[in-house]
Amino acid sequence: MKDASGGYRDFPGRRWLVVMLRAAHIAGVVGVGAGLLAQPGGPVVGFVWLLVASGLAMAALDAWSNPVWLHEYAGLSLLAKFALLGWFLADESARPMLFWSILVFSVIFAHAPASFRHRRLGR
Repeated sequence: MKDASGGYRDFPGRRWLVVMLRAAHIAGVVGVGAGLLAQPGGPVVGFVWLLVASGLAMAALDAWSNPVWLHEYAGLSLLAKFALLGWFLADESARPMLFWSILVFSVIFAHAPASFRHRRLGR
């Protein structure tokens, strides 16, 4: 944990909170995917809300914990994902393709080496 001068911030239980949010996020992803693949009319709205709410909560924790996060590739990739999610919501015919594209994009950025994810734009 870095000092209060703008470095990394933490609190007791943060790690477990992130684990629970990731579990909720994956449940939302599975529910949305199942809805796209199996249910007429698309994903169940509850899964969409679970996916979005848990994703926003994880992003807020990352931004709070590491104030420069939005200047790093990891944070910037989230902004790109939000743009893709906006397209997903607006274009029903593209949803299956966008679902898989967003999923692959997210996994690549989530599991890329830290030296890449935490690199700042222009460095």
